[in-house]
Amino acid sequence: MLKASDVKRKAKECGADLCGIASMDRFEGAPKQQDPRYIFPDAKSAIVLMFRIPRGYMRGIEEGTYFASYTGMGYGHMNNVYMPGAMRELCCYLEDEGYEGVPVPNMYLGASVSIPDQRDSPERSRPVRDGLPNPDIMPDFRVMAFAAGMGEFGYSKMFLTPEFGPSQRIVAILTDAELEPDPLFDGQICDRCMRCVSECSGQAISKTETESITIAGRKVEWGKLDVIKCSIAYRGGNPDYNPFFQPTHKPAGYTGGPEMNKAIPYGSIEGHNPALEGARGCLRACVDHLESKGILTRKFKNPFRKRKPWKLGPLGSDGWEGMLAKNSAKTLTDKE
Repeated sequence: MLKASDVKRKAKECGADLCGIASMDRFEGAPKQQDPRYIFPDAKSAIVLMFRIPRGYMRGIEEGTYFASYTGMGYGHMNNVYMPGAMRELCCYLEDEGYEGVPVPNMYLGASVSIPDQRDSPERSRPVRDGLPNPDIMPDFRVMAFAAGMGEFGYSKMFLTPEFGPSQRIVAILTDAELEPDPLFDGQICDRCMRCVSECSGQAISKTETESITIAGRKVEWGKLDVIKCSIAYRGGNPDYNPFFQPTHKPAGYTGGPEMNKAIPYGSIEGHNPALEGARGCLRACVDHLESKGILTRKFKNPFRKRKPWKLGPLGSDGWEGMLAKNSAKTLTDKE
């Protein structure tokens, strides 16, 4: 009989940093469009895998000099290349043991799980049978990780683990193997320092309003998140924190891909729009705080942050266009 310890050992061999297991009854009450039980009705267990975001992936954005390592390797490559490869190996292992493994990758599906109008729009898809949700449903990986006892929700709504804080990405595998579930997490990681609120470039997290849900009988609460503001900030929509923002394009409100691509001409990496904001508040500020307070079990020889976070200052009386003209002239002189 396959044991939970066997699966966890194999998950580590496949490249996962953390592995937790939830029984499927813990997802009772989940919204239909986010309920993993609709993906595999015969599933007995959810195997939740976490992959650390190495601290060095964030270094270039933290210094403001190199953005590709986080946007490419820390986001797109992990979601679209590295994690799916590890999941395939673990699914094959389950099959070799006589069980089915259904991977639930953390990939862009053309709709956001956070925006109800997108995830269950009848214009996007329709149920194949009465009573089923619209395909593709998208479980909330933070909920799955909580149900697997791997940590807690931070005030930012980011999932926090004792090992890595918010610095990980999450995927899951559903299986008909009945594995011993992990107990729910009973510790405390988030101390409500509110730096995720104050340092978010999109001001997407409310300092006063909260939202909550119940998972496996446990109430979970976080700061109310404006998903549109978060989406704009993620792409680097605030020019004070994005050196690639083009001065001739200033989209008002959420204009979607085409206009944002004109305003921020930074190429898609591994199928993802670039995460140019670098999760300034919810990830980097949180990491700095948790590490400096000694809350995380992972330790480093040197602190993550040694100087005040950068912010682009005023450009002077010439403005954006004057700066661009000067840069163009300088480039021409250098070539000559």
